[in-house]
Amino acid sequence: MSVVPAEVLSGSALSAAEGAGDAAELGPRARLWPSLAAMYRAQLSRARVARIPLLFVATVQSVGIMVMMRGVVDGGGEARSIVAGASVLVVAFVGLNLLAQYFGQLRAGGGLDHYATLPVPPAAVVLGVAGAYASFTVPGTVVTALVGCVLFGLPMAHLWVLVAVIPLAGAALAGLGAALGLLAPRPELATLLGQLGMSAALLLGVLPADRLPTVVQYGRDLLPSTYGVEAFARSFGEHPDWAFVLGDLGVCAGVGVASLAVATWAYRRAAVR
Repeated sequence: MSVVPAEVLSGSALSAAEGAGDAAELGPRARLWPSLAAMYRAQLSRARVARIPLLFVATVQSVGIMVMMRGVVDGGGEARSIVAGASVLVVAFVGLNLLAQYFGQLRAGGGLDHYATLPVPPAAVVLGVAGAYASFTVPGTVVTALVGCVLFGLPMAHLWVLVAVIPLAGAALAGLGAALGLLAPRPELATLLGQLGMSAALLLGVLPADRLPTVVQYGRDLLPSTYGVEAFARSFGEHPDWAFVLGDLGVCAGVGVASLAVATWAYRRAAVR
């Protein structure tokens, strides 16, 4: 039996190690934006069939609330608040309520283990799922706003503001919903928190602020959807104060970044357990 010299063996081992290093370098780490786009498309196609009936329910619910309030309010500033609040309520139903339930069930059922094995950053998972859910709110929000304008005789000239209101309010509420679902110890508690959050968006967003008690008005200022409601409501005037509209949208954007960052941290925390 022939003996392989040590020099040859060490050289072969060194070549193999170098080859393995080259092979490792050929597989770059997944970047955020391509991973985010892939997660968004996957979640959008997966939830399309299951979430459309729920979106229909959210839209009918918001339209029904406006029809009910039409018997109490004729027009003016209160009508603007009602239409804006009912429109953003569709975003709260999907982005806050359903997303809290989704992540709560995902955590309880071990679905986070599947996502943890994917070569994608945690932020891509949270942002992709939140973006897919927020996308489902667009048709319902637009339909609710159009019906509300017809019911209360409001102008439709500035409905384009929804182009900014939907994604910014959606990001704030979706981040909050994802964080609630990931931090809740049980899926039942995540569902309860999502329902409570949507109820708060209903009561504090749809009802005119000047009819609420002072203490409740302070609570209204803490709700992320409030600023989306205010931005949309201000746009119904003949000469909107765009500085205030931009300010409200800026608050939505800031809360959205913060809530999505908390949701990403909560995802990392839940995935390692």
